[in-house]
Amino acid sequence: MVLLAAAICTKNGKALISRQFVEMTKSRIEGLLSAFPKLMNTGKQHTFVETESVRYVYQPLDKLFMLLITTKASNILEDLETLRLFSRVVPEYCKILEETEILENSFQLLFAFDEIVALGYRENVNLAQIRTFIEMDSHEERVINAVRRTQEIEVKEQMKRKAKELQRAAAGRGKTSTLLSGFGSMSSSMSRNEPSNPVVGDTAISEPSPPKPSYPTRPTGSGKALKLGGKGKDVDSFVDKLRQEGTEVITQASSRQPTKAPTPSVPMSSVHIKVDEKITLSAGRHGGLQNMEVRGMVLLRISDPAMTKLCLKVDNIDDRGFQMQTHPNIDKKLFSQNSVIGLKQSGKGFPLNNEIGVVKWRLQTKDENMIPLTINCWPNENDGQCEVTIEYELNLEDLELNDVTIQIPVPSGVGAPVVGEVTGDYYYDQKKSMLDWQLPVIDASNSQGSLEFSMAGHPDDFYPINVSFYSQKTICKLQVLDILNSESKTAVKYSHEKALTVEKYEVV
Repeated sequence: MVLLAAAICTKNGKALISRQFVEMTKSRIEGLLSAFPKLMNTGKQHTFVETESVRYVYQPLDKLFMLLITTKASNILEDLETLRLFSRVVPEYCKILEETEILENSFQLLFAFDEIVALGYRENVNLAQIRTFIEMDSHEERVINAVRRTQEIEVKEQMKRKAKELQRAAAGRGKTSTLLSGFGSMSSSMSRNEPSNPVVGDTAISEPSPPKPSYPTRPTGSGKALKLGGKGKDVDSFVDKLRQEGTEVITQASSRQPTKAPTPSVPMSSVHIKVDEKITLSAGRHGGLQNMEVRGMVLLRISDPAMTKLCLKVDNIDDRGFQMQTHPNIDKKLFSQNSVIGLKQSGKGFPLNNEIGVVKWRLQTKDENMIPLTINCWPNENDGQCEVTIEYELNLEDLELNDVTIQIPVPSGVGAPVVGEVTGDYYYDQKKSMLDWQLPVIDASNSQGSLEFSMAGHPDDFYPINVSFYSQKTICKLQVLDILNSESKTAVKYSHEKALTVEKYEVV
């Protein structure tokens, strides 16, 4: 298929917008568009009309026409499918199919046209992907910007507080110098036996002395002075709005903790072991694993100088082909033969107050049996309506997945989905055109579940599906059994945590 141009025109052939995908002169495209109304047979219903050189494929949009101009050698079935996608894109950005609305949103429409066709050939995209490409909206970026503005406001408040402290200190120095000068003048006047200001008790020189400086005190009520480091109204309203839309917002305190894994359930001791594992997975909508990569690392952190000389006993009971690699300073032979993690130079110790990766692993596979959580989507189209059934199944039943969210894109501008049976909870985000299927825990006790809903749309509109979760169990079975002092060989008390998190998990 070679698509020459796509245009929205009136019934008289007046072009509102036109996008040429091959080199064409202005006069030629204007001539082709002006000839289109004359070629149509008003008494018959056709979807295309041909001339000696080109083919017009069109669809009415109320009082307008969505028109594609192709070569006569192009596949008519592909032309009609492309025309259908163009016709669905126009109402996406123009709520009213009128001339003024088309002109007002012309740039958005042209950008969308470019996502559908490149250099005259159809791109493999659907409406949901076009919407994502055009918006290029990142909620994470907006949250980070909001937190940054909050930090700036906090710094300004700290500067004001510091300025007040400096003013109080300057006022205190001024009072001391005034009192000293007063005592000097009183003593000199007494030594000269000259008349001075009246002295009544201890209130001498009260008339010439400057007024007593008043020290600013901290208010005891709920005034604005107590809101040091508080968020501005604009940031508050922005963050509250995001929360109402279902977006998880990281607060100022938690924004300093970049880790997504859950915090350890036990306090961190002077020797702390952290097993951090991440998964990246891409599966096909019709089944099959396109790619799966698991990467993990054992991290050691020591905060006591007396505990730096250690060795770790581990047990790698996994035989699924994980590639293990130790840190260059770790004794590889000791690890491979005795399953012990220790430094090459026995006299040295591990670094202090640093999170050091001692062993890491990686697995890349296309074995479907290794998929932790399988997602199957069944959209059935019927008279413009889609009945969608989505199922999940936990394949690795020794895992326990927490805070599972399955995000399904849905068409916009057609109303909310009508949800039938559902395992867990769901949330419809109208602004992002997203249906979030939420399950607190998936384990062996509820290893299967489903969600059913219906709404207007096309089966391609409900992809790609994204999944997020975390687990306190890892896919790799490597375990730290014990930690010993490398010199005395005595056991060392340590704390331990595990976390499996998702970097990317999608069904495309």
